Amino acid sequence: MSRLATFLISASLLAPLTSVTAAPDDPPANTGGIDRTEKTKKRLLKEFGGSEESEEAVMLGLAWLTQMQRPEGNWVYDQGKVDDKAAATGMALLAFLGAGQSHQAGRYKQTVRAALDWLLKNIDKSQGDSRGQFAMITNMYSQGIATLALCEAYGMTQDKDLRGTAQAAIEYIQRAQGENGSWGYQYGGQGDNSIVGWQLQALHAAQLAHLNVDGKVIKKAIGFLNFSASGEHKENYGYTAPDGAPATSLSAVGLLSRYYADGWRAKNPGFAAGAKGLMQRAPSAAPDKPPLDVYYYYYATQVVRFYGGNEWTTWNEGTPKSGGAPRKSGMQDWLIERQVRTPDDRGSWDPPQGDPQIAPNCGRLGTTALCLLTLEVYYRYDPSEKVKPSGK
Repeated sequence: MSRLATFLISASLLAPLTSVTAAPDDPPANTGGIDRTEKTKKRLLKEFGGSEESEEAVMLGLAWLTQMQRPEGNWVYDQGKVDDKAAATGMALLAFLGAGQSHQAGRYKQTVRAALDWLLKNIDKSQGDSRGQFAMITNMYSQGIATLALCEAYGMTQDKDLRGTAQAAIEYIQRAQGENGSWGYQYGGQGDNSIVGWQLQALHAAQLAHLNVDGKVIKKAIGFLNFSASGEHKENYGYTAPDGAPATSLSAVGLLSRYYADGWRAKNPGFAAGAKGLMQRAPSAAPDKPPLDVYYYYYATQVVRFYGGNEWTTWNEGTPKSGGAPRKSGMQDWLIERQVRTPDDRGSWDPPQGDPQIAPNCGRLGTTALCLLTLEVYYRYDPSEKVKPSGK
């Protein structure tokens, strides 16, 4: 086995969700609509430019997250929204799921099982409007993140013990949509693209997992995207209005939302213009390391990866060198170089100074989870995966 095995820390095991038993290093199984099997993961890792070094960084990060898991199965943010346990748990859990680790099989199945068990215990099971709402959340950001994790776990395994709860969480998101097609901080409110992005990620995962998604909800969300878009091809996105600019976090969120909800692909003029705009803040764009805007790079890396071409090669590997020398300082090297390798907090990422979003609200835990998800971009979602058509 890998030398990384020495970093594996056993997590507290709660009551099993299933009767499945597997050796700790069995490859994750898959029978669902989200394929993260070892075979598919290896194929996509090679196809989209991952490496042994990026995988080593992912495994180090997962080992650190395992150490941070609470005995109850959840995680907590170490800064800012420390009471937002459902969001912290969802965000950490996504990093494991993104690497192909499920609660049924894989090296971290006990860690994942404990986290899922915690989410299942902390969701409203009543028959009222609050049915499907997670406890210990502060806003709809948290609902979207926790729901996304639950839908991915179900999509990877088709575990019937997860289906009902995942469907209820999705239906809560659908009921909570505002009149203008956005989602606000609270149920039924009107909000902004940042909140919309997490809800559409959850709805997309639900479609991949063959859960029921209301097509009218998606259509309303697209209407809000249209309203808040600007540029010749609607490639830029503002907070709540058409006042966006290229290479901003909100434009990255809006473009990924278009990919997931509206079917935008590389040949779409808006997606192409938007992806090229994001290149203005590519990790390799400046001689000195640009600030680590974790939120921007989580979204923008997905958009540019889905766009592909020379833009993705440059984003991932760095700018071309004269004389055919190997590229360097792309997103992959850029993140790996920033990962903590000293004994204290080994495998995590330091919350970047000056980061206006993730660092002050989610601390080291949130920073590490999003950096891991960014390094998992090669195989987290297969572009060939097809969603279940939304209901009318």
